[in-house]
Amino acid sequence: MTQPGNDPTIDGEIEDFAQQIADSVSSFLLALRAIAREADGSRAISLLLLEISQVLLAGARLGVQRDFTPRAEYQPDVGPEADVDDMRLRLAEMLGNVDTYALVFDPYVPELVASQLSDDLASIATDLENGLRHFRSGHVDEALWWWQFSYVSSWGNLAGAALNALLSVVAHDRLDVDNDSEHELLEVVEAVLEQ
Repeated sequence: MTQPGNDPTIDGEIEDFAQQIADSVSSFLLALRAIAREADGSRAISLLLLEISQVLLAGARLGVQRDFTPRAEYQPDVGPEADVDDMRLRLAEMLGNVDTYALVFDPYVPELVASQLSDDLASIATDLENGLRHFRSGHVDEALWWWQFSYVSSWGNLAGAALNALLSVVAHDRLDVDNDSEHELLEVVEAVLEQ
């Protein structure tokens, strides 16, 4: 098994970049699992807002790079995907009424879709973890390709939508609102945050 840093075809600058992305991904995955385990609804919203913001920075850095290409047509086998279902269920329970939110997946083809923060966070974790397994197996080029491809095609958009939903929860919690329907939403958000 080749370890990152031992591939003579990857230049040092790209290898350093890959290590930085791997560090960001690892930090996000560890934090997401810890947040789900703590099951502290009052802290979870703020912590998720912070963690998603940080991993989106890594994604943006991937998005502005040249297109990475894998060496082979098919991904090398790096073992089974991590089981994130338990984490997803814990997040869903902890988020309660704010788990479901409205999402516009493509603003140029606007269609409102119901989504769940817990499902989206689990999907983001799966995409990121897949790239991390490639990186840890020494497949730096495959890891970069996967992180970049999945950022543009999937997890970047989901993370942006989740960030927007979480920011909305914080805004409803902190801003005074005169509209009765918004007061009801604020009560739901406050109940979740007090758990």
